[in-house]
Amino acid sequence: MEEKYGETVSHNIIIHDRKTMALTGVQDVLSFDASEILMETVLGVLMLRGRDLHVKQLSVDKGEVEIDGEIQSFAYADEQEVHKTGSVLKRLFQ
Repeated sequence: MEEKYGETVSHNIIIHDRKTMALTGVQDVLSFDASEILMETVLGVLMLRGRDLHVKQLSVDKGEVEIDGEIQSFAYADEQEVHKTGSVLKRLFQ
């Protein structure tokens, strides 16, 4: 886990009724559209899939993200496999 300003950064996910999602420990939003959001977190790359998704709030400084829409699935990329393939996007979309 990474440290920020001497504090340990935690990664949490809270989902409310598959309609909203709040995350902490987000380092960057790599890409997003209405059906997919790809984020870099302190614990690896996270891919969220759904319908009518949109980033409601983003605070990169705090590492917080809020998302609205119909949440269908989310998955983390395996760090070792990401390094083997050389591309996060290539691994996630296989």
